Amino acid sequence: MGKTSHTPTTTTTAPGAAKKAKSPATDELFPPKSNSEKDFLLRSYRTMLLIRRFEEKAGQLYGMGLIGGFCHLYIGQEAVVTGVQETLRPSDQVITSYRDHGHMLAVGMNPRGVMAELTGRVTGYSRGKGGSMHMFSREQNFFGGHGIVGAQVSIGTGLAFSNHYRGKDDVATVYLGEGASNQGQVFESLNLAALLKLPAVYIIENNRYGMGTSVERASASRDLSQNGSPWGIPGVRVNGMDVREVRKAAEIAVAHCREGHGPYLMEMTTYRFRGHSMSDPAKYRTREEVNEMREHHDPLTIVRTALSEQGVADSEFDTLDTEIRAIIADAADFAQTSPEPDADELYKHVLVEG
Repeated sequence: MGKTSHTPTTTTTAPGAAKKAKSPATDELFPPKSNSEKDFLLRSYRTMLLIRRFEEKAGQLYGMGLIGGFCHLYIGQEAVVTGVQETLRPSDQVITSYRDHGHMLAVGMNPRGVMAELTGRVTGYSRGKGGSMHMFSREQNFFGGHGIVGAQVSIGTGLAFSNHYRGKDDVATVYLGEGASNQGQVFESLNLAALLKLPAVYIIENNRYGMGTSVERASASRDLSQNGSPWGIPGVRVNGMDVREVRKAAEIAVAHCREGHGPYLMEMTTYRFRGHSMSDPAKYRTREEVNEMREHHDPLTIVRTALSEQGVADSEFDTLDTEIRAIIADAADFAQTSPEPDADELYKHVLVEG
């Protein structure tokens, strides 16, 4: 069972928040009794709904001026990290780019601590100094959140090297966008990972647009899943809007790495429903394109339809949505009422002497 089985709202490691009262309604509405397909779908729907409602609230707080700097929302891409997490164990590592809130929640980081960091409060995961793009949780093996395009790929390869060097069969999952896939350090990382047979799963979240440029205009490669082929790295293109297909592909990729066969590359074809960041009006896309994806390819709708066919009533979905909204409201209230960092925080955690 992947790390998504850990309820994201029951534990927090955020500085200053660990001894606070827990978020309300933390019990699973649909507690997994087995690893049946239905239980998997229920877990996935809950995780994706948590991410969706969190991101909606983050967008709202940004508009109110309570979140500063950059803020990149994950709305529309929830199935990718949710499906991959189902195949991991707690000791596996996760690292990603600046579109990272969804990944944080999927690995089990507390919405309170994440929201507090977004609003620059001392109870946030980086004590209010990292903001949207730079927060970490060593306890959940989440290594960021990185603002430099492609930088996390080199670091993630280092995580995989650590596993290899120590003789561990843990797997490093390294997320990047299709825009970052053109970075030189990405290809250097792929070369090293293949050379040393490092246990790294590289996951390209291809949402079609890097900033405002379509992938067709930015990459000569028409199949990003094959970008590791010069080094013999197996790759696969996956429908990243369907959590069932994501999990199925991720199971193969993670097993490949865990068994010592070296790195694996997955291209997840997905779509962000909002702009690149909160400051992006996304005028480079047609309204028809966005509506088509929202109406026919929403990852939450896909799972909800599948669950309805298995007998889950609308009232159960309504109850779950009420629970999730309460958790998010609590996180937002916690963030807004938490103190800002003291000025002396500027001089803390900036140097580690070996």
